[in-house]
Amino acid sequence: MIVFPPCKINLGLFVTGKRPDGYHSLESLFLPVPLTDVLEVVTDDGDACVFSSSGLPISGDAEHNIVVKAWRRLRESHGIGGVKVHLHKLIPMGAGLGGGSSDGAFMLRALNTLFELNLSEAELESHAAALGSDCPFFIRNRPQFVTGRGEVMSDAPPHIFTGWLALITPDVHVSTPLAYSLIRPKPAPVDLRTITTIALERWQDVITNDFEVPVIEAFPLINEARMALKEAGAHYVAMSGSGSTVFGLFSEKPDVSGAFITPVRW
Repeated sequence: MIVFPPCKINLGLFVTGKRPDGYHSLESLFLPVPLTDVLEVVTDDGDACVFSSSGLPISGDAEHNIVVKAWRRLRESHGIGGVKVHLHKLIPMGAGLGGGSSDGAFMLRALNTLFELNLSEAELESHAAALGSDCPFFIRNRPQFVTGRGEVMSDAPPHIFTGWLALITPDVHVSTPLAYSLIRPKPAPVDLRTITTIALERWQDVITNDFEVPVIEAFPLINEARMALKEAGAHYVAMSGSGSTVFGLFSEKPDVSGAFITPVRW
Protein backbone atom coordinates (compact mmCIF):
# COMPACT_ATOMS: atom_id res chain seq x y z
CA MET A 1 0.00 0.00 0.00
CA ILE A 2 1.04 3.60 -0.58
CA VAL A 3 0.44 6.45 1.87
CA PHE A 4 1.39 10.11 1.75
CA PRO A 5 2.80 11.46 5.04
CA PRO A 6 2.22 15.23 5.16
CA CYS A 7 4.11 17.91 7.05
CA LYS A 8 2.89 20.50 9.52
CA ILE A 9 3.43 24.09 10.54
CA ASN A 10 3.23 25.66 13.97
CA LEU A 11 0.88 28.60 14.28
CA GLY A 12 2.39 29.96 17.48
CA LEU A 13 5.01 28.04 19.46
CA PHE A 14 5.67 28.78 23.11
CA VAL A 15 8.25 26.93 25.21
CA THR A 16 6.83 27.22 28.71
CA GLY A 17 9.06 25.02 30.87
CA LYS A 18 11.66 22.27 31.26
CA ARG A 19 10.28 18.88 32.32
CA PRO A 20 11.87 16.39 34.73
CA ASP A 21 12.19 13.90 31.86
CA GLY A 22 14.46 16.30 29.97
CA TYR A 23 11.85 17.40 27.44
CA HIS A 24 10.40 20.90 27.25
CA SER A 25 6.76 21.83 27.82
CA LEU A 26 5.15 23.44 24.78
CA GLU A 27 2.02 25.22 23.71
CA SER A 28 1.34 25.36 19.99
CA LEU A 29 -1.26 25.03 17.28
CA PHE A 30 -0.27 22.30 14.78
CA LEU A 31 -1.73 22.55 11.29
CA PRO A 32 -1.32 19.83 8.61
CA VAL A 33 0.10 20.90 5.25
CA PRO A 34 -0.35 18.93 1.97
CA LEU A 35 3.36 18.79 1.17
CA THR A 36 3.96 15.05 1.47
CA ASP A 37 6.50 12.28 1.34
CA VAL A 38 5.53 9.02 -0.38
CA LEU A 39 5.70 5.79 1.63
CA GLU A 40 5.15 2.36 0.09
CA VAL A 41 4.76 -0.65 2.39
CA VAL A 42 4.29 -4.25 1.20
CA THR A 43 4.37 -7.53 3.10
CA ASP A 44 7.44 -9.74 2.78
CA ASP A 45 8.11 -13.43 3.48
CA GLY A 46 11.01 -12.60 5.80
CA ASP A 47 10.88 -11.30 9.36
CA ALA A 48 12.61 -7.97 8.82
CA CYS A 49 11.84 -4.46 7.64
CA VAL A 50 13.76 -3.98 4.40
CA PHE A 51 14.10 -0.21 3.92
CA SER A 52 15.05 1.80 0.85
CA SER A 53 14.68 5.46 -0.03
CA SER A 54 14.91 8.01 -2.82
CA GLY A 55 14.41 11.74 -3.21
CA LEU A 56 16.08 14.00 -0.66
CA PRO A 57 19.00 12.34 1.14
CA ILE A 58 18.23 10.89 4.58
CA SER A 59 20.87 11.03 7.28
CA GLY A 60 21.72 7.96 9.37
CA ASP A 61 21.46 4.27 8.58
CA ALA A 62 18.26 2.38 7.81
CA GLU A 63 18.27 0.57 11.16
CA HIS A 64 17.71 3.85 12.98
CA ASN A 65 15.18 5.35 10.58
CA ILE A 66 11.90 6.18 12.31
CA VAL A 67 9.97 4.11 9.75
CA VAL A 68 11.93 1.01 10.73
CA LYS A 69 11.48 1.87 14.41
CA ALA A 70 7.72 2.03 13.87
CA TRP A 71 7.73 -1.45 12.31
CA ARG A 72 9.91 -2.81 15.13
CA ARG A 73 7.54 -1.44 17.75
CA LEU A 74 4.50 -3.20 16.27
CA ARG A 75 6.59 -6.31 15.63
CA GLU A 76 7.38 -6.48 19.35
CA SER A 77 3.86 -5.63 20.54
CA HIS A 78 1.73 -7.46 17.95
CA GLY A 79 4.03 -9.91 16.19
CA ILE A 80 3.54 -8.48 12.71
CA GLY A 81 5.43 -10.02 9.79
CA GLY A 82 8.19 -8.69 7.58
CA VAL A 83 7.77 -5.82 5.17
CA LYS A 84 9.55 -4.04 2.36
CA VAL A 85 9.38 -0.27 2.62
CA HIS A 86 10.34 2.47 0.21
CA LEU A 87 10.30 6.11 1.31
CA HIS A 88 10.45 8.83 -1.33
CA LYS A 89 11.53 11.89 0.62
CA LEU A 90 10.15 15.28 -0.46
CA ILE A 91 9.73 17.09 2.88
CA PRO A 92 12.98 18.87 3.79
CA MET A 93 14.69 17.69 6.97
CA GLY A 94 15.85 19.99 9.76
CA ALA A 95 13.21 22.43 8.59
CA GLY A 96 10.66 22.52 11.43
CA LEU A 97 8.03 20.69 9.36
CA GLY A 98 7.91 17.38 11.24
CA GLY A 99 8.48 15.27 8.14
CA GLY A 100 10.29 12.47 9.96
CA SER A 101 7.61 12.32 12.65
CA SER A 102 4.96 12.11 9.95
CA ASP A 103 6.79 9.23 8.25
CA GLY A 104 6.85 7.30 11.53
CA ALA A 105 3.19 7.94 12.29
CA PHE A 106 2.02 7.05 8.80
CA MET A 107 4.08 3.87 8.94
CA LEU A 108 2.11 2.89 12.07
CA ARG A 109 -1.14 3.72 10.31
CA ALA A 110 -0.16 1.71 7.23
CA LEU A 111 0.90 -1.32 9.27
CA ASN A 112 -2.32 -1.15 11.25
CA THR A 113 -4.25 -1.45 7.99
CA LEU A 114 -1.93 -3.88 6.23
CA PHE A 115 -1.90 -6.40 9.09
CA GLU A 116 -5.52 -5.76 10.16
CA LEU A 117 -4.54 -4.96 13.74
CA ASN A 118 -7.65 -2.83 14.34
CA LEU A 119 -5.78 -0.50 16.67
CA SER A 120 -7.77 2.53 17.76
CA GLU A 121 -6.60 6.08 17.21
CA ALA A 122 -5.69 6.29 20.91
CA GLU A 123 -3.63 3.08 20.70
CA LEU A 124 -1.81 4.32 17.62
CA GLU A 125 -1.11 7.62 19.37
CA SER A 126 0.43 5.73 22.29
CA HIS A 127 2.77 3.88 19.94
CA ALA A 128 3.51 7.13 18.10
CA ALA A 129 4.44 8.95 21.32
CA ALA A 130 7.18 6.38 21.88
CA LEU A 131 8.68 7.31 18.50
CA GLY A 132 8.76 11.09 18.97
CA SER A 133 7.00 14.09 20.45
CA ASP A 134 5.36 15.24 17.21
CA CYS A 135 4.33 11.78 16.01
CA PRO A 136 0.92 11.54 17.74
CA PHE A 137 -0.25 14.64 15.88
CA PHE A 138 0.17 12.88 12.55
CA ILE A 139 -2.02 10.00 13.71
CA ARG A 140 -4.88 12.50 13.94
CA ASN A 141 -3.62 14.67 11.06
CA ARG A 142 -6.05 17.50 11.70
CA PRO A 143 -5.59 20.91 13.39
CA GLN A 144 -4.71 20.42 17.04
CA PHE A 145 -3.95 22.56 20.06
CA VAL A 146 -0.86 20.88 21.51
CA THR A 147 0.63 20.93 25.01
CA GLY A 148 2.94 18.75 27.10
CA ARG A 149 5.95 17.72 25.04
CA GLY A 150 3.66 17.61 22.01
CA GLU A 151 1.63 14.53 22.82
CA VAL A 152 -1.29 16.18 24.67
CA MET A 153 -3.76 17.29 22.03
CA SER A 154 -7.23 18.73 21.66
CA ASP A 155 -9.14 19.66 18.52
CA ALA A 156 -8.48 23.19 17.37
CA PRO A 157 -11.40 25.56 16.82
CA PRO A 158 -12.89 25.48 13.31
CA HIS A 159 -12.46 28.22 10.71
CA ILE A 160 -8.98 29.34 11.79
CA PHE A 161 -7.91 30.44 8.32
CA THR A 162 -8.95 29.91 4.70
CA GLY A 163 -6.69 31.15 1.92
CA TRP A 164 -3.22 30.36 0.61
CA LEU A 165 -0.10 29.11 2.33
CA ALA A 166 3.44 29.66 1.03
CA LEU A 167 6.44 27.80 2.46
CA ILE A 168 10.09 28.71 1.92
CA THR A 169 12.82 26.45 3.28
CA PRO A 170 16.22 28.17 3.18
CA ASP A 171 19.30 26.03 2.62
CA VAL A 172 19.95 25.91 6.35
CA HIS A 173 19.76 22.92 8.72
CA VAL A 174 18.79 24.03 12.22
CA SER A 175 19.75 21.56 14.94
CA THR A 176 16.87 21.15 17.38
CA PRO A 177 19.20 20.89 20.45
CA LEU A 178 20.93 24.09 19.33
CA ALA A 179 17.60 25.87 18.90
CA TYR A 180 16.50 24.91 22.43
CA SER A 181 19.82 26.10 23.82
CA LEU A 182 19.09 29.59 22.48
CA ILE A 183 15.85 30.17 24.41
CA ARG A 184 14.61 30.42 27.98
CA PRO A 185 11.19 28.97 28.85
CA LYS A 186 8.52 31.44 29.89
CA PRO A 187 4.72 31.51 30.20
CA ALA A 188 2.73 31.65 26.97
CA PRO A 189 1.74 35.25 26.14
CA VAL A 190 -1.60 34.19 24.62
CA ASP A 191 -3.98 31.25 24.83
CA LEU A 192 -3.96 29.82 21.30
CA ARG A 193 -7.32 28.17 21.94
CA THR A 194 -8.81 31.65 21.61
CA ILE A 195 -7.27 32.26 18.19
CA THR A 196 -10.61 32.69 16.41
CA THR A 197 -11.30 35.71 18.65
CA ILE A 198 -8.07 37.42 17.58
CA ALA A 199 -8.27 39.51 14.39
CA LEU A 200 -5.93 38.35 11.63
CA GLU A 201 -4.41 41.84 11.55
CA ARG A 202 -3.15 41.31 15.12
CA TRP A 203 -1.64 37.85 14.66
CA GLN A 204 1.81 39.15 13.73
CA ASP A 205 2.10 40.92 17.07
CA VAL A 206 0.56 38.36 19.43
CA ILE A 207 1.00 34.89 17.88
CA THR A 208 4.75 34.34 18.02
CA ASN A 209 7.32 31.55 17.89
CA ASP A 210 9.80 31.58 20.78
CA PHE A 211 12.49 30.15 18.53
CA GLU A 212 12.18 32.71 15.76
CA VAL A 213 14.26 35.66 17.02
CA PRO A 214 17.27 33.71 18.36
CA VAL A 215 17.34 31.24 15.46
CA ILE A 216 17.18 34.02 12.86
CA GLU A 217 20.01 35.80 14.69
CA ALA A 218 22.08 32.61 14.38
CA PHE A 219 21.00 31.96 10.77
CA PRO A 220 20.37 35.29 8.99
CA LEU A 221 19.47 33.53 5.73
CA ILE A 222 16.12 32.62 7.31
CA ASN A 223 15.25 36.29 7.57
CA GLU A 224 15.64 36.70 3.81
CA ALA A 225 12.86 34.14 3.32
CA ARG A 226 10.78 35.91 5.92
CA MET A 227 11.15 39.27 4.17
CA ALA A 228 10.32 37.74 0.76
CA LEU A 229 6.95 36.56 2.11
CA LYS A 230 6.22 39.92 3.73
CA GLU A 231 7.06 41.76 0.51
CA ALA A 232 4.72 39.42 -1.38
CA GLY A 233 1.86 40.67 0.80
CA ALA A 234 1.41 37.96 3.43
CA HIS A 235 -1.04 38.74 6.23
CA TYR A 236 1.09 36.75 8.63
CA VAL A 237 4.65 35.40 8.46
CA ALA A 238 6.37 33.10 10.94
CA MET A 239 8.97 30.40 11.27
CA SER A 240 7.69 26.85 11.78
CA GLY A 241 9.01 24.81 14.68
CA SER A 242 12.67 25.40 15.40
CA GLY A 243 13.27 26.32 11.74
CA SER A 244 14.40 26.75 9.10
CA THR A 245 11.10 26.83 7.13
CA VAL A 246 9.20 30.13 7.08
CA PHE A 247 5.55 30.34 6.05
CA GLY A 248 3.19 33.09 4.99
CA LEU A 249 -0.61 33.24 4.94
CA PHE A 250 -2.27 35.03 2.01
CA SER A 251 -5.82 35.83 0.89
CA GLU A 252 -4.93 35.38 -2.78
CA LYS A 253 -2.45 33.02 -4.46
CA PRO A 254 0.93 34.74 -4.14
CA ASP A 255 3.83 34.86 -6.56
CA VAL A 256 6.86 33.93 -4.47
CA SER A 257 9.98 32.55 -6.12
CA GLY A 258 11.15 29.21 -4.72
CA ALA A 259 8.10 28.72 -2.48
CA PHE A 260 5.76 25.76 -2.09
CA ILE A 261 2.30 27.30 -2.47
CA THR A 262 -0.99 25.56 -1.68
CA PRO A 263 -4.59 26.49 -0.80
CA VAL A 264 -5.53 25.72 2.81
CA ARG A 265 -8.76 25.51 4.79
CA TRP A 266 -8.28 25.02 8.51
